This record gives sequence, structure tokens and C-alpha cells, in this order.
Amino acid sequence: MPRQRPEAADTDHTSAEPAPCRIVVCRDCCCGTPKVTGVDHDRQTARLAESVPLRISTCLDVCEHANVIVVQPSAAARAAGARPVWLGLVNDPDATEDIAAWVRAGGPGVAPCPDILDLYVFTPPRRAR
Repeated sequence: MPRQRPEAADTDHTSAEPAPCRIVVCRDCCCGTPKVTGVDHDRQTARLAESVPLRISTCLDVCEHANVIVVQPSAAARAAGARPVWLGLVNDPDATEDIAAWVRAGGPGVAPCPDILDLYVFTPPRRAR
């Protein structure tokens, strides 16, 4: 069995329930580094990991939107047509809390995206999807 790279490892969320939505957090050249000031990057990642499975990604190639978080729908929501939601410039604890609350409620395709998060939503270029 091939080993999974550490930056692609999911946090441990074992449960008998169907897989919830997931979060991908970019942490590479810009996101999660001192280039984005005034953010406790480790706390942001830890807070989101408390809510749903979280994957740390290498650069998603949308550095102009650092810090980038992608909320992926659950398998059932994806099958029903939900798509990943890309959030950029997530650089304050209130936005992190809004994301955590949304994913706890079910995330894309299950719970409506809070209006305040519309300020952070962006469409990534095709090369990043």
C-alpha cells in the first residue's frame, strides 16, 4: 500500500455516519505563512479540523486569495449536484468560525452558505480546479 504524503493526510474523524463534507486548507508558499500577517494559521487549521475532516494542501495556485480554504460537499451532496466552494482571503477568526459553523451544519448542498461568506467566495481559474 503506498504511503500517503503528510500534507495530504486527513485528520481522524471516524464515525458510523456517512462521510461529512471536507475542508482543504492551502498551506504552502503564501497561505499559512508570515506573508499573510495577523493570522494565527495554526489555530485556524486546528479550529477547522475540530468540525470536519481536514486536508492540508500544497499550493492551490491562487496565491492572490491567500488564505484559501475549499469546502468540499459530502459524497451524497456531490451526487445531488453540490460543488466545492472556494473561499479566499480567510484571514480573520470570525470568518473561520463562520466556516466551521457552516460545515457543522452540513456544508455545500446541505446547509445554505452564510451570507457573510459570500464576501470570501471566488471562482478559481480552471487550472486550479
